[in-house]
Amino acid sequence: MTGRLVPRRLVTVRAAIVRAVVGPRAWALRIARSGRAGSDRGSGSVLAVALIGATIAVTVLVVPLLAVLALGQSVQNAADAAALAAADTASGAVSGVPCAAADAAADLNGASVVSCAVDGLIASVTVARTALGFDFSSSARAGPPPTRTRSSAR
Repeated sequence: MTGRLVPRRLVTVRAAIVRAVVGPRAWALRIARSGRAGSDRGSGSVLAVALIGATIAVTVLVVPLLAVLALGQSVQNAADAAALAAADTASGAVSGVPCAAADAAADLNGASVVSCAVDGLIASVTVARTALGFDFSSSARAGPPPTRTRSSAR
């Protein structure tokens, strides 16, 4: 009977005859196996597609946020490296000009020096970097540890 349309009433009458012949219990099993009675057939596929879609949506939202956090940390690392380079140069451990050394260290880390100040052996450096349309800046200070006075050495 493939390809032919059968009137709904005829199908209902045929189902009633088959139900009467095989018995109500066998009929219930036949309906359960065929999936015609309130079937949830295919609902697992819909759930799987929904879960995959939700996972992709969360990934699309979270990955750029993590990239921005990583960029912020790399700018802070560039500021630290630039301040250490300037402090080493100011102390005489490395020859050269302190702010030029800071600029070279920041450039190696993909940032540029915005400000550089050297006070004795202490170097304060601010670096900046533009990425993903955002301006990231960070400051760092490097030099010898502060000297302790007798009143604070308790």
